[in-house]
Amino acid sequence: MKNETILLVGHGSREQRGNQEIEFFAEQWRGRQPQLNIEVCFIEFAEVLVEEGLSKAAQRGGRVVVVPLILNAAGHVKMEIPEHLEQARLRYPAVEFVYCPHLGANTEILAILKRNLAHALTQLDMPDPHNTGIVLLGRGSSDRVANGEVAKMARWLYEEGAHPWVDIAFTGITHPRLESVVQRQVKLEARQIVVLPFYLFTGTLIERIRRQVRALEIQYPQVRFALSGYFGFEEEIYVLLEQRIREATDPTARRMMECDGCKYREFSADHGQGGHAHDHSPVVASVQ
Repeated sequence: MKNETILLVGHGSREQRGNQEIEFFAEQWRGRQPQLNIEVCFIEFAEVLVEEGLSKAAQRGGRVVVVPLILNAAGHVKMEIPEHLEQARLRYPAVEFVYCPHLGANTEILAILKRNLAHALTQLDMPDPHNTGIVLLGRGSSDRVANGEVAKMARWLYEEGAHPWVDIAFTGITHPRLESVVQRQVKLEARQIVVLPFYLFTGTLIERIRRQVRALEIQYPQVRFALSGYFGFEEEIYVLLEQRIREATDPTARRMMECDGCKYREFSADHGQGGHAHDHSPVVASVQ
């Protein structure tokens, strides 16, 4: 489409470097796809938030394609951004707004995790996988589907490897937490433990994870730890975003999220949950 703006929506972080990384990610993407007009906004903790980002993009007219740079579909993706889109459509009725699906849990994300795991194992001098544990560490959400996407990736890692322990943990909101999962793996006689962050960019939580791993190294001197990097600028992330745009803008390939999360919101309303769906169901820690 001739007059089209791609509005990349990052989560936003109190750690300014995290927001700067997203801006740099967009700059790299412009280099890959110079024909695209790519703008950036954030959900929180940044200067340009979603409402302002939508307004700026809409002023160019034509079509605005909203692309969430988000791994898991929790309240921000299912409720908050769609609510902003509804308001933007009222303010700019002549502009077409299209909402893309989030990144999700899929083979592309699995490829990044496997690569990060391989690099971490190299740091540990390629130990025996049968006494090496893996902890896939997500942000944590009150949305059980979002937490389930982390569990799905852990299960896929388990099925494609030889590690007896591939567990999930979360940095907040839900459980289990990293220290309790590590304690369990140590009791099962893990000699090495690899922590794989399920994160796109740096931020306050990445810094917290680094501090936690340093503390665990002191607490368990008999165990070797390796902390892998976050996903950042991996090729698969760009490919997934470009795929999401094609799916959302092709009328023959429209997916569920073309309703801008209405099904999620209907579910919440039917269950008396209001705007954001909150679910405190227990999360299974292990995928064995």
